[in-house]
Amino acid sequence: MDIARMIDHTLLKLDATPQQIAQLCAEAREYGFAAVCVNPVYVAQAAALLAGSVTVVCSVAGFPLGANGTAAKVFETRQAIADGAREIDMVISIGHLKSGDDDHVRNDIRSVVETAHAGGAICKVIIETALLTDDEKRRACTLSVEAGADFVKTSTGFASGGATVADVTLMRAVVGDRARIKAAGGIRTLADARAMIAAGADRIGTSSGIAIVREKMSEK
Repeated sequence: MDIARMIDHTLLKLDATPQQIAQLCAEAREYGFAAVCVNPVYVAQAAALLAGSVTVVCSVAGFPLGANGTAAKVFETRQAIADGAREIDMVISIGHLKSGDDDHVRNDIRSVVETAHAGGAICKVIIETALLTDDEKRRACTLSVEAGADFVKTSTGFASGGATVADVTLMRAVVGDRARIKAAGGIRTLADARAMIAAGADRIGTSSGIAIVREKMSEK
């Protein structure tokens, strides 16, 4: 298993600088990560730095609250793709999910998914598991699949908690083979990553990708 090819090398901090983004991309080239995940303002820079590499650029829409209007998320998605993103991680409207407005949630996701796909990008849907009951997690996963999402993702990393094995297991049980799963938030060690993968994760979002890969290399 090439664990580097399962990692989104992530820098979404509020105070991330262009210099740090450049370093992130250099690291991604060196280790061959699946993607770098950056805020929209840095997509063009990252895309230029990663041109010709195996690593693609992932950006975010409606991040981190999910409380933007659908039109704003669609615009962010379209602009990120124009700047060079090939993956979009969007945040659902958590309040609408909790209020039982499944149509709003589904339509919000579908609008972003269709925009991403039209631009040749894939879409991962962040449901923010730390804020949801198990029933809400199941509904969020079902709505994401119904809306055509490529991935369902656990967390933004900005809420009260991140990925857990229990949540990844639940999500996999709901989506089956209809969507892939990205576990993100609090994954810092090789053991953490392996536990998420064993539970059903296809992709790991982490700022600790180098440490994880080095730990894996040290086993050889």
